[in-house]
Amino acid sequence: MRIALVHSKHAYTGGVEAYLNNLARHLAGEGHEVTIVCRTHEEPPHPAVRFAVLRPFHIGGAWKMWAFAQAVEAHVAAAHYDVVYGLGKTWSHDVIRLGGGCHQTFLDQAGEAERRFLHPPGGGWLKNRTSLKIERRALKPGAYHRVITNAEMVKRDVMARHGVPAEMVTVIHNGVDPERFHPRHREEGGADLRRSCGFTPAHQVVLFLGSGYARKGLDRVIDAFPAVLAKRPLARLLVVGYDSAWERYEARAKGLGLGNVAHFLGGRRDAPVCYGAGDLYVLPTRYDPFANSTLEALASGLPVITSDANGGSEVMTPGEHGLVLPFAADTQVLADAMIAWTDPERLASVRAGVRSCAERHDLRGKMDAATVVLKAAAAGMS
Repeated sequence: MRIALVHSKHAYTGGVEAYLNNLARHLAGEGHEVTIVCRTHEEPPHPAVRFAVLRPFHIGGAWKMWAFAQAVEAHVAAAHYDVVYGLGKTWSHDVIRLGGGCHQTFLDQAGEAERRFLHPPGGGWLKNRTSLKIERRALKPGAYHRVITNAEMVKRDVMARHGVPAEMVTVIHNGVDPERFHPRHREEGGADLRRSCGFTPAHQVVLFLGSGYARKGLDRVIDAFPAVLAKRPLARLLVVGYDSAWERYEARAKGLGLGNVAHFLGGRRDAPVCYGAGDLYVLPTRYDPFANSTLEALASGLPVITSDANGGSEVMTPGEHGLVLPFAADTQVLADAMIAWTDPERLASVRAGVRSCAERHDLRGKMDAATVVLKAAAAGMS
Protein backbone atom coordinates (compact mmCIF):
# COMPACT_ATOMS: atom_id res chain seq x y z
CA MET A 1 0.00 0.00 0.00
CA ARG A 2 0.91 3.65 -0.44
CA ILE A 3 0.22 4.96 3.05
CA ALA A 4 0.24 8.53 4.35
CA LEU A 5 0.69 9.00 8.10
CA VAL A 6 -0.34 12.56 8.94
CA HIS A 7 0.89 14.49 11.96
CA SER A 8 2.21 18.04 12.03
CA LYS A 9 5.31 17.17 14.05
CA HIS A 10 7.65 14.24 13.59
CA ALA A 11 9.99 13.86 16.56
CA TYR A 12 11.35 11.31 19.01
CA THR A 13 9.63 12.64 22.13
CA GLY A 14 5.91 12.57 22.89
CA GLY A 15 3.28 9.83 22.93
CA VAL A 16 1.74 10.44 19.50
CA GLU A 17 5.19 10.89 18.02
CA ALA A 18 6.29 7.54 19.46
CA TYR A 19 3.25 5.86 17.92
CA LEU A 20 3.97 7.52 14.57
CA ASN A 21 7.56 6.29 14.53
CA ASN A 22 6.69 2.78 15.64
CA LEU A 23 3.95 2.38 13.04
CA ALA A 24 6.00 3.91 10.22
CA ARG A 25 8.87 1.57 11.02
CA HIS A 26 6.53 -1.42 11.18
CA LEU A 27 4.76 -0.64 7.91
CA ALA A 28 7.98 0.09 6.04
CA GLY A 29 9.45 -3.16 7.35
CA GLU A 30 6.49 -5.00 5.82
CA GLY A 31 7.23 -3.45 2.44
CA HIS A 32 4.58 -0.73 2.33
CA GLU A 33 5.39 2.67 0.84
CA VAL A 34 5.18 5.02 3.81
CA THR A 35 5.09 8.81 3.69
CA ILE A 36 4.93 10.92 6.85
CA VAL A 37 3.07 14.15 6.07
CA CYS A 38 4.28 16.81 8.51
CA ARG A 39 5.53 20.35 9.07
CA THR A 40 8.84 19.38 10.67
CA HIS A 41 10.76 16.17 11.10
CA GLU A 42 13.87 14.53 12.48
CA GLU A 43 15.66 11.47 11.07
CA PRO A 44 13.30 8.89 9.50
CA PRO A 45 12.41 5.86 11.67
CA HIS A 46 13.23 3.52 8.75
CA PRO A 47 15.42 4.08 5.67
CA ALA A 48 12.43 3.58 3.36
CA VAL A 49 10.18 6.13 5.08
CA ARG A 50 9.78 9.40 3.20
CA PHE A 51 8.55 12.82 4.31
CA ALA A 52 6.14 15.22 2.65
CA VAL A 53 6.82 18.55 4.33
CA LEU A 54 4.02 21.14 4.30
CA ARG A 55 4.78 24.59 5.70
CA PRO A 56 1.99 26.98 4.78
CA PHE A 57 2.21 30.61 5.84
CA HIS A 58 0.72 31.38 9.23
CA ILE A 59 0.76 33.85 12.11
CA GLY A 60 0.12 32.40 15.56
CA GLY A 61 -0.59 28.91 16.83
CA ALA A 62 -4.27 28.67 15.86
CA TRP A 63 -3.66 29.76 12.27
CA LYS A 64 -0.66 27.42 12.10
CA MET A 65 -2.90 24.47 13.00
CA TRP A 66 -5.64 25.42 10.56
CA ALA A 67 -3.22 26.21 7.72
CA PHE A 68 -1.55 22.82 8.09
CA ALA A 69 -4.92 21.04 7.98
CA GLN A 70 -5.80 22.93 4.80
CA ALA A 71 -2.43 22.06 3.25
CA VAL A 72 -2.94 18.39 4.09
CA GLU A 73 -6.33 18.46 2.38
CA ALA A 74 -4.77 19.76 -0.84
CA HIS A 75 -1.80 17.38 -0.61
CA VAL A 76 -3.74 14.13 -0.15
CA ALA A 77 -6.19 15.10 -2.92
CA ALA A 78 -3.29 15.32 -5.35
CA ALA A 79 -1.07 12.48 -4.07
CA HIS A 80 -3.46 9.51 -4.56
CA TYR A 81 -2.47 7.46 -1.52
CA ASP A 82 -4.16 4.10 -0.99
CA VAL A 83 -4.99 5.05 2.58
CA VAL A 84 -4.49 8.20 4.68
CA TYR A 85 -4.14 7.79 8.45
CA GLY A 86 -4.70 10.95 10.48
CA LEU A 87 -2.95 11.14 13.84
CA GLY A 88 -3.43 14.80 14.75
CA LYS A 89 -5.47 17.94 14.16
CA THR A 90 -6.47 17.49 10.50
CA TRP A 91 -9.66 16.47 8.70
CA SER A 92 -8.47 14.70 5.53
CA HIS A 93 -8.14 10.98 6.22
CA ASP A 94 -9.59 7.56 5.65
CA VAL A 95 -8.75 6.35 9.15
CA ILE A 96 -8.37 8.68 12.13
CA ARG A 97 -6.78 7.79 15.46
CA LEU A 98 -7.82 9.80 18.50
CA GLY A 99 -4.57 9.35 20.38
CA GLY A 100 -5.25 12.62 22.18
CA GLY A 101 -8.88 11.84 22.89
CA CYS A 102 -11.65 14.41 22.52
CA HIS A 103 -10.42 17.95 23.02
CA GLN A 104 -13.51 19.15 24.90
CA THR A 105 -13.03 16.37 27.45
CA PHE A 106 -9.44 17.49 27.91
CA LEU A 107 -10.63 21.07 28.46
CA ASP A 108 -13.34 19.99 30.89
CA GLN A 109 -11.04 17.80 33.02
CA ALA A 110 -7.61 19.39 32.70
CA GLY A 111 -8.11 22.80 31.15
CA GLU A 112 -8.57 24.73 34.39
CA ALA A 113 -5.42 23.20 35.90
CA GLU A 114 -3.39 24.04 32.80
CA ARG A 115 -4.71 27.61 32.65
CA ARG A 116 -3.38 28.24 36.15
CA PHE A 117 0.14 27.83 34.78
CA LEU A 118 -0.29 29.70 31.48
CA HIS A 119 1.51 32.98 30.84
CA PRO A 120 -0.51 35.17 30.46
CA PRO A 121 -3.45 33.59 32.29
CA GLY A 122 -6.28 32.75 29.92
CA GLY A 123 -4.00 32.31 26.92
CA GLY A 124 -4.64 29.65 24.33
CA TRP A 125 -8.39 30.18 23.92
CA LEU A 126 -8.20 30.69 20.14
CA LYS A 127 -6.07 27.58 19.68
CA ASN A 128 -8.54 25.53 21.73
CA ARG A 129 -11.45 26.87 19.68
CA THR A 130 -9.63 25.94 16.48
CA SER A 131 -8.87 22.45 17.80
CA LEU A 132 -12.55 21.87 18.53
CA LYS A 133 -13.56 23.10 15.07
CA ILE A 134 -11.07 20.78 13.35
CA GLU A 135 -12.18 17.84 15.49
CA ARG A 136 -15.83 18.34 14.59
CA ARG A 137 -14.93 18.45 10.89
CA ALA A 138 -12.69 15.38 11.21
CA LEU A 139 -15.47 13.30 12.81
CA LYS A 140 -18.54 14.41 10.89
CA PRO A 141 -20.42 11.71 8.95
CA GLY A 142 -18.59 10.83 5.75
CA ALA A 143 -15.25 12.27 6.87
CA TYR A 144 -13.76 8.86 7.79
CA HIS A 145 -14.07 5.16 7.08
CA ARG A 146 -12.84 4.05 10.50
CA VAL A 147 -11.97 5.57 13.88
CA ILE A 148 -9.28 4.06 16.10
CA THR A 149 -9.17 4.86 19.80
CA ASN A 150 -6.58 3.69 22.29
CA ALA A 151 -9.06 3.05 25.11
CA GLU A 152 -12.67 2.08 25.69
CA MET A 153 -12.92 5.33 27.65
CA VAL A 154 -12.23 7.33 24.48
CA LYS A 155 -14.56 5.17 22.39
CA ARG A 156 -17.45 5.97 24.71
CA ASP A 157 -16.53 9.63 24.62
CA VAL A 158 -16.30 9.97 20.83
CA MET A 159 -19.60 8.15 20.42
CA ALA A 160 -21.31 10.49 22.88
CA ARG A 161 -19.74 13.74 21.67
CA HIS A 162 -19.68 13.18 17.92
CA GLY A 163 -22.28 10.51 17.27
CA VAL A 164 -19.76 8.06 15.81
CA PRO A 165 -21.44 4.64 15.47
CA ALA A 166 -19.97 1.95 17.71
CA GLU A 167 -19.33 -0.37 14.77
CA MET A 168 -17.05 2.24 13.17
CA VAL A 169 -14.74 2.46 16.19
CA THR A 170 -11.88 0.02 16.78
CA VAL A 171 -10.15 0.05 20.18
CA ILE A 172 -6.45 -0.78 20.06
CA HIS A 173 -4.74 -0.22 23.38
CA ASN A 174 -1.24 1.22 23.24
CA GLY A 175 1.66 -1.19 23.28
CA VAL A 176 5.14 -1.29 24.75
CA ASP A 177 8.51 -2.59 23.64
CA PRO A 178 9.26 -5.12 26.41
CA GLU A 179 12.94 -5.29 25.52
CA ARG A 180 13.50 -1.55 25.67
CA PHE A 181 11.52 -1.19 28.92
CA HIS A 182 12.82 -3.94 31.15
CA PRO A 183 13.62 -4.48 34.86
CA ARG A 184 17.30 -5.04 33.97
CA HIS A 185 17.70 -1.25 33.93
CA ARG A 186 17.46 -1.31 37.73
CA GLU A 187 20.90 -2.88 37.87
CA GLU A 188 22.30 -0.92 34.94
CA GLY A 189 21.72 2.80 34.42
CA GLY A 190 18.95 3.03 36.99
CA ALA A 191 21.30 2.31 39.89
CA ASP A 192 23.69 5.01 38.67
CA LEU A 193 20.88 7.54 38.36
CA ARG A 194 19.69 6.76 41.88
CA ARG A 195 23.18 7.37 43.24
CA SER A 196 23.52 10.64 41.33
CA CYS A 197 20.35 11.86 43.06
CA GLY A 198 21.64 10.79 46.47
CA PHE A 199 19.24 7.85 46.74
CA THR A 200 20.35 4.63 48.39
CA PRO A 201 18.90 1.13 47.84
CA ALA A 202 16.94 1.64 51.06
CA HIS A 203 15.00 4.62 49.69
CA GLN A 204 11.56 4.14 48.16
CA VAL A 205 11.68 6.24 44.98
CA VAL A 206 8.36 7.45 43.66
CA LEU A 207 8.72 8.36 39.98
CA PHE A 208 6.64 10.92 38.10
CA LEU A 209 7.51 10.99 34.39
CA GLY A 210 5.79 13.11 31.77
CA SER A 211 5.55 16.50 30.14
CA GLY A 212 2.60 18.75 30.87
CA TYR A 213 2.71 18.69 34.65
CA ALA A 214 -0.72 20.27 35.23
CA ARG A 215 -2.65 17.80 33.10
CA LYS A 216 -0.75 14.84 34.50
CA GLY A 217 -1.31 15.89 38.12
CA LEU A 218 2.16 16.64 39.46
CA ASP A 219 0.69 19.27 41.79
CA ARG A 220 -1.39 16.52 43.38
CA VAL A 221 1.68 14.35 43.94
CA ILE A 222 3.63 17.22 45.50
CA ASP A 223 0.75 18.21 47.78
CA ALA A 224 0.33 14.61 48.97
CA PHE A 225 3.99 13.88 49.57
CA PRO A 226 4.41 15.43 53.04
CA ALA A 227 1.83 12.94 54.34
CA VAL A 228 3.75 10.13 52.63
CA LEU A 229 6.98 11.24 54.32
CA ALA A 230 5.29 11.21 57.71
CA LYS A 231 4.73 7.45 57.31
CA ARG A 232 7.63 6.63 54.95
CA PRO A 233 10.61 8.79 55.93
CA LEU A 234 12.75 7.04 53.29
CA ALA A 235 10.37 7.95 50.44
CA ARG A 236 11.77 10.21 47.73
CA LEU A 237 10.16 11.89 44.70
CA LEU A 238 11.84 11.87 41.30
CA VAL A 239 10.30 14.15 38.64
CA VAL A 240 11.29 13.64 35.00
CA GLY A 241 9.89 15.52 32.01
CA TYR A 242 9.75 19.01 30.60
CA ASP A 243 7.30 21.74 31.54
CA SER A 244 7.71 25.46 30.94
CA ALA A 245 6.42 26.11 34.48
CA TRP A 246 8.75 23.62 36.17
CA GLU A 247 10.27 26.30 38.43
CA ARG A 248 6.85 26.95 39.96
CA TYR A 249 6.41 23.27 40.74
CA GLU A 250 9.87 23.05 42.26
CA ALA A 251 9.10 26.12 44.38
CA ARG A 252 5.84 24.50 45.47
CA ALA A 253 7.76 21.40 46.58
CA LYS A 254 10.31 23.47 48.50
CA GLY A 255 7.51 25.42 50.17
CA LEU A 256 6.15 22.14 51.51
CA GLY A 257 9.53 21.16 52.93
CA LEU A 258 10.44 18.78 50.11
CA GLY A 259 13.61 20.56 49.01
CA ASN A 260 15.83 17.60 49.89
CA VAL A 261 13.21 15.01 48.98
CA ALA A 262 11.94 15.98 45.52
CA HIS A 263 14.42 15.90 42.64
CA PHE A 264 13.53 17.59 39.34
CA LEU A 265 15.60 16.28 36.42
CA GLY A 266 13.80 18.03 33.54
CA GLY A 267 13.39 16.53 30.10
CA ARG A 268 15.48 13.45 29.30
CA ARG A 269 15.67 10.90 26.49
CA ASP A 270 16.61 7.90 28.62
CA ALA A 271 13.18 6.94 29.94
CA PRO A 272 14.09 3.25 30.46
CA VAL A 273 16.89 4.32 32.80
CA CYS A 274 14.54 6.66 34.67
CA TYR A 275 12.10 3.82 35.30
CA GLY A 276 15.07 1.76 36.44
CA ALA A 277 15.76 4.39 39.11
CA GLY A 278 12.22 4.20 40.50
CA ASP A 279 10.30 1.80 42.71
CA LEU A 280 6.75 3.07 42.18
CA TYR A 281 5.25 5.06 39.30
CA VAL A 282 2.58 7.67 40.09
CA LEU A 283 0.45 9.48 37.50
CA PRO A 284 -2.76 10.97 38.97
CA THR A 285 -3.63 12.44 35.58
CA ARG A 286 -6.61 14.68 34.97
CA TYR A 287 -6.89 13.38 31.41
CA ASP A 288 -4.81 10.89 29.43
CA PRO A 289 -6.54 8.88 26.69
CA PHE A 290 -3.81 6.27 27.28
CA ALA A 291 -0.60 7.30 28.98
CA ASN A 292 2.23 5.30 27.38
CA SER A 293 4.11 5.61 30.64
CA THR A 294 1.58 3.26 32.24
CA LEU A 295 2.82 0.29 30.23
CA GLU A 296 6.42 1.49 30.22
CA ALA A 297 6.46 1.51 34.02
CA LEU A 298 4.78 -1.88 34.28
CA ALA A 299 7.24 -3.37 31.76
CA SER A 300 10.06 -1.97 33.90
CA GLY A 301 8.70 -3.75 36.98
CA LEU A 302 7.11 -0.72 38.67
CA PRO A 303 3.56 -0.88 40.03
CA VAL A 304 1.45 2.08 38.94
CA ILE A 305 -0.86 4.44 40.79
CA THR A 306 -2.97 6.36 38.31
CA SER A 307 -6.49 7.75 37.89
CA ASP A 308 -9.55 6.48 36.07
CA ALA A 309 -9.06 9.43 33.69
CA ASN A 310 -6.15 7.48 32.20
CA GLY A 311 -7.27 5.01 29.54
CA GLY A 312 -4.11 3.09 30.31
CA SER A 313 -5.69 2.00 33.58
CA GLU A 314 -7.84 -0.39 31.53
CA VAL A 315 -4.91 -2.81 31.19
CA MET A 316 -4.32 -2.97 34.95
CA THR A 317 -5.83 -5.18 37.63
CA PRO A 318 -6.11 -2.90 40.68
CA GLY A 319 -4.51 -4.42 43.73
CA GLU A 320 -2.16 -6.55 41.62
CA HIS A 321 -0.49 -4.00 39.35
CA GLY A 322 -1.07 -0.90 41.47
CA LEU A 323 -4.15 1.23 42.07
CA VAL A 324 -6.65 3.13 39.94
CA LEU A 325 -7.98 6.11 41.88
CA PRO A 326 -11.13 8.11 41.10
CA PHE A 327 -10.41 11.13 38.93
CA ALA A 328 -11.50 13.51 41.69
CA ALA A 329 -9.73 11.70 44.56
CA ASP A 330 -8.47 14.10 47.20
CA THR A 331 -4.91 14.56 48.39
CA GLN A 332 -5.21 12.22 51.37
CA VAL A 333 -6.51 9.36 49.19
CA LEU A 334 -3.47 9.75 46.92
CA ALA A 335 -1.15 9.94 49.91
CA ASP A 336 -2.64 6.78 51.42
CA ALA A 337 -2.17 4.97 48.10
CA MET A 338 1.50 5.96 47.90
CA ILE A 339 2.05 4.94 51.52
CA ALA A 340 0.52 1.52 50.87
CA TRP A 341 2.52 0.93 47.69
CA THR A 342 5.90 2.09 49.00
CA ASP A 343 6.05 -0.82 51.42
CA PRO A 344 9.40 -2.47 50.50
CA GLU A 345 8.09 -6.02 50.81
CA ARG A 346 5.08 -5.26 48.64
CA LEU A 347 7.22 -3.60 45.98
CA ALA A 348 9.47 -6.65 45.76
CA SER A 349 6.57 -9.11 45.65
CA VAL A 350 4.66 -7.51 42.75
CA ARG A 351 7.55 -6.78 40.39
CA ALA A 352 7.23 -9.98 38.33
CA GLY A 353 3.45 -9.68 38.12
CA VAL A 354 3.43 -6.13 36.83
CA ARG A 355 6.04 -7.07 34.24
CA SER A 356 3.84 -9.92 32.96
CA CYS A 357 0.90 -7.51 32.65
CA ALA A 358 2.90 -5.32 30.26
CA GLU A 359 4.12 -8.31 28.26
CA ARG A 360 0.52 -8.98 27.23
CA HIS A 361 0.58 -5.66 25.36
CA ASP A 362 3.60 -6.14 23.15
CA LEU A 363 4.06 -3.28 20.70
CA ARG A 364 4.26 -5.47 17.61
CA GLY A 365 0.81 -6.91 18.20
CA LYS A 366 -0.65 -3.40 18.37
CA MET A 367 1.07 -2.40 15.13
CA ASP A 368 -0.28 -5.55 13.46
CA ALA A 369 -3.79 -4.64 14.61
CA ALA A 370 -3.51 -1.12 13.19
CA THR A 371 -2.21 -2.52 9.90
CA VAL A 372 -5.29 -4.75 9.63
CA VAL A 373 -7.54 -1.69 9.96
CA LEU A 374 -5.56 0.26 7.35
CA LYS A 375 -5.71 -2.65 4.89
CA ALA A 376 -9.45 -3.03 5.39
CA ALA A 377 -9.98 0.70 4.81
CA ALA A 378 -7.90 0.63 1.64
CA ALA A 379 -9.76 -2.44 0.35
CA GLY A 380 -13.12 -0.83 1.10
CA MET A 381 -12.25 2.20 -1.00
CA SER A 382 -10.82 0.33 -3.99
